[in-house]
Amino acid sequence: MAKKSMIAREVKRRKLVETHMDKRNEVKARVTNPELSMEEQFQAMLDLQKFPRDSSPARGRNRCGLTGRSRGYYRKFGLSRNKLREVIMRGEAPGVVKSSW
Repeated sequence: MAKKSMIAREVKRRKLVETHMDKRNEVKARVTNPELSMEEQFQAMLDLQKFPRDSSPARGRNRCGLTGRSRGYYRKFGLSRNKLREVIMRGEAPGVVKSSW
């Protein structure tokens, strides 16, 4: 089980990403717009740097939905490898069967 503070930090980051998403995308579009002058692009770059760091979606970390573990995460199921194995063994994961040959 991950520390409660780490899970809370990820929740806080997700909330910041959602609140700043529209404004951030507008500023990023100005940065990459080739029709703007270099000064305007540079100013847009400075505006982008004024956003909180945690409002960037790249800073988020995928965590297991049951335990909060960050490593060994499977996107398709939203679980870490340990919990995914338990869920599969109980037969609760749709479309997954244990391999044997």
